[in-house]
Amino acid sequence: MNEALRRALHRAHLTDSQLAERCGVDIKTVGRWITETGRVPRARHRWAVCEALGEDESVLWPTAAKKAIKVGPDREVVSVYPYRSGCPASLWRSLITKAERELTFAGYTNYFLWLEQARFGTALQRKAARGCRVRFLLGDPDSDLTRSREQDEDVALSLSTRIRVTLAELEKIRRQPGIDARFSSGHAYLSVFRFDDDMIVTPLLTHSVGHDAPTLHLRRHQDDGMFDRFATHVEELWNRSTPVWEGDNNG
Repeated sequence: MNEALRRALHRAHLTDSQLAERCGVDIKTVGRWITETGRVPRARHRWAVCEALGEDESVLWPTAAKKAIKVGPDREVVSVYPYRSGCPASLWRSLITKAERELTFAGYTNYFLWLEQARFGTALQRKAARGCRVRFLLGDPDSDLTRSREQDEDVALSLSTRIRVTLAELEKIRRQPGIDARFSSGHAYLSVFRFDDDMIVTPLLTHSVGHDAPTLHLRRHQDDGMFDRFATHVEELWNRSTPVWEGDNNG
């Protein structure tokens, strides 16, 4: 019996038939995945299951994950997506849910999170109340850099408008201790989102918006590796940034 898969199905509130439909397999196949100890689905089916359930492959099928373990400098790279829009919303939700110490959203607008994550503000308040540090690093909607990027993007929903939507949502939860927001111009073309020891990084390309950016899912495995270098970058920006709310200094 694959207990990890059975529990993940229960947490996701999915039936065997619903998972089978999402993965493009017969319900009997899903039944064998659950009941037959040691049975490992094909790679494309494992990935489909992980996306549907918001779980890591290493949790559901540790033996398969061990065979693919990297030992070089790239071992911190968990997944690569040609577009941020291809990174499953379930992965974002899973990373947010599992984080206990730190949630840092250093996207220039962070607008998409409020659209794709149900009750996002409530989730952030709950995390902060339990001692998790929640930080937002935003672009200044009135800056020359923002106006320049708006011309570069040339889309109907402007960059400044998307930033202001995020600011309006943050205003609703700003009184919760542990939630802080600052303005910075140093991450205009690089977004970094940290969830404890996991991270999603998106380098923005010329004439493209965030959801079209290539995306990396990183997990920390070493000192001064890729994860630490991006984390240090964000900390330096944070220390040089300006508080969004006058008089606030939550650190």
